[in-house]
Amino acid sequence: MSTPGNLRYTRDHSWVLLNGNKATIGLTDHAQKQLGEIVFVELPYKVGDTLGKDEAFGTVESVKAVTELFSPLNGKVAEINETVLDSPDLVNDEPYAGGWFLKITVANPKEVGELLDAAAYDKYCSTEE
Repeated sequence: MSTPGNLRYTRDHSWVLLNGNKATIGLTDHAQKQLGEIVFVELPYKVGDTLGKDEAFGTVESVKAVTELFSPLNGKVAEINETVLDSPDLVNDEPYAGGWFLKITVANPKEVGELLDAAAYDKYCSTEE
């Protein structure tokens, strides 16, 4: 599966794609494989709501488990992927495309530098197995 080269990652298996001061947030391919078939996505926040770094912003339910989603950055919700609410399988089928969850306006873009790059994330995942 191809991924954009400028993604950043968290240790709780979210990815972040920064475009200016907007960050798109999703669940990594590694995480969706570990969870199995995603059957439900809950994103209770609304556009304009403030999110704190490490604050839970929703859940995904798979055939194996319910998992909380955490914001990797401080910011305000700019967009919610309504499509993934109706088609949670997009998280499995297109984790880096149609399966994203939120776009936020980042309060401090420098926080992105605290996230893992692809090599560090791959190394982190290999230590979990």
